[in-house]
Amino acid sequence: MTRYVRLLVIAGACVYASAQSAQLPLGPSTFTAPGTFPTSLYKAYYNNPTATSAQPQPVILDPVSHKIYPFSLTNPERIPQSNTQDPHILPPPASDALLLQNAISQITALAANPVFANSTCALCQATLEVAKFLALAAPTQGPAFAVALCTQFKLSSTCAATYGPTALGAVLTQVFANADVGGYDGQMICQNFLGGACAMPPTSQLDLTGWFAKPKPNPLPPPKKPSGERLKVLHLSDFHIDPRYATGAEANCTSGLCCRANNFNTLSPNTTLSAAPRFGAFKCDTPLSLAAAALEAIPVLAGTEKTGFALTVYTGDLVAHDSEPQLSRDYILYTETLVYDLFKRTLGSGPVYAALGNHDSYNQAQDATHSLGGQLAQQFSWNYDHVAALWQYEDWIPESAANLARAHYAGYAVERKDGLRIITLNTDFANWFNYVNLSHPDTSGMLRFLTDELQAAEDAGDRAWIVGHVLSGWDGTNGLENPTDLFYQIVDRFSPHVIANIFFGHTHEDQLSIFYANNGTSIAADTALATAWMGPSITPLTNLNSGFRVYEVDSATFDIVDAHTWRSDVSSYPALDAQTQFGPTYVYEYSTRAAYGADIPWGANDSLNATWWHHVTEQMEANSALVTTFHGFQGKQSVRTQPCTGDCIEAKICYMRSGSSTLSIQNCPRGFGSVQGG
Repeated sequence: MTRYVRLLVIAGACVYASAQSAQLPLGPSTFTAPGTFPTSLYKAYYNNPTATSAQPQPVILDPVSHKIYPFSLTNPERIPQSNTQDPHILPPPASDALLLQNAISQITALAANPVFANSTCALCQATLEVAKFLALAAPTQGPAFAVALCTQFKLSSTCAATYGPTALGAVLTQVFANADVGGYDGQMICQNFLGGACAMPPTSQLDLTGWFAKPKPNPLPPPKKPSGERLKVLHLSDFHIDPRYATGAEANCTSGLCCRANNFNTLSPNTTLSAAPRFGAFKCDTPLSLAAAALEAIPVLAGTEKTGFALTVYTGDLVAHDSEPQLSRDYILYTETLVYDLFKRTLGSGPVYAALGNHDSYNQAQDATHSLGGQLAQQFSWNYDHVAALWQYEDWIPESAANLARAHYAGYAVERKDGLRIITLNTDFANWFNYVNLSHPDTSGMLRFLTDELQAAEDAGDRAWIVGHVLSGWDGTNGLENPTDLFYQIVDRFSPHVIANIFFGHTHEDQLSIFYANNGTSIAADTALATAWMGPSITPLTNLNSGFRVYEVDSATFDIVDAHTWRSDVSSYPALDAQTQFGPTYVYEYSTRAAYGADIPWGANDSLNATWWHHVTEQMEANSALVTTFHGFQGKQSVRTQPCTGDCIEAKICYMRSGSSTLSIQNCPRGFGSVQGG
């Protein structure tokens, strides 16, 4: 075992040499965590935290609600199968007048819809018509209809569990009751959720009249002068901590989340084919042992043990990939309390600016728009109130920002004293509630909030960072076309003089998007405006290594001068079970500047801005080996990443140049976005 660790140190030193010459010093190139769990992290446990046969189960006290979460919430041996405790809100019954109004409007929409030449789409939308009127007239029957719809269209093998009254059935009933199922909303539902029954409708024509309070300055204000002083900024994403991780359970299950006591490999149901290592596996989320090891490694490797980070951006997804029946409000609140407390006590004194991920909610991935009105508009406020209070309790954001988070789906803005404005968004652009009035690109008002904050930043002469979870572009499979199209225009309006950087997560992979002027109609170095960095995940799910990133940021411009990424080889974890001396090893993976900039004439202190990244894509067009390098980094050098050849090369470059789903769908080859196939 000792020899193995030494080999990692030697390998790490080779790729780390370029970072040692950087202006901002880092720590050692490699860190191996202790093999035993650091029991001092918590005052009390429900089990023996030093045992290697089970994951530690700390006793968690919520500082907001003052509630102690019971062991039954996270007991890996008894995972709940149905949440009947929390409310599952249904829309109120409609009046006869409203039924008549909707009947007339839907008949009109159906008669005017040219898509009905397609019989499959016609059938799908007609089915949704039935769902709509049932949801309006008898909402209590909506979940049962959702189950029938799932069965009819063969959407799942667990229709009752997924779409029943204690799962997503109530959500779908609300959507059916409010959506224009005979028009654009229905087409998109049939395309994205009902087996592609309808063709993808084109992005709606965007009318920006009156959207911006002021035109873009011409000429732009002079750029801020770099200070030469660099800040260390940590980017963490997609922790997906699994408090129900069962060490020794099946790590190669055939459905659902693996490393769970209730999930098996159906090919050999009575035998464990691949026992879950205590530090994690490729088809599993993050056990507490891996989370502790990563958080112990980060300050050492970044060289911030004594100073802390200037700030940290966390781009969402705290909660594990539990199936809907295993989730509950308490499970979400527990996870938020656990992870943010860990960040506070391990990362140092710098603030953490966090965005809500699509998994950080119950029902999963849902955020109801305020436009629904009444109690439906407030049905997720319990979560926004909780995270806002936690962020304020940890002293990361002031009361004013916490109040913004409560009112804006956990999105907020912080006007820092150093001239940087942090704007965090709830970017869950593809949840069910966004399929109500989908032809409007901002039904939630989130992008209105963003625009107003950017205008305030421009007026104040501030630079701005945008922090979200679901990315707006790349391969077009994540954000919806209309809202990401509007987001792109907002980025265009306020770049490059206001927006310094954009940060996303969600995919678990190391990716990047470039935004260009005039909606990407001219792809060139002189039209490149802004960059979105997608942070690598801590979770290995699926077929990935665990990783994190640290940016070198100029303290005056808040531009990124270099970015350093570390990874931990998940394929090495099974060998760690036989001993308790060593835990996971995190090794230096690469410097962004060194990996991609060898042939780009760029000053040592010039920022890695959108222009630089466009030059990188030009180098990729000339030398496909650079795409191979990017592809390897995308999965954090996982042994399960398959090669990128043929059309994949062109696709990767195109994805990097696509900051909206619309651009990617229009311009890029399909099917090469992820490396998680294994």
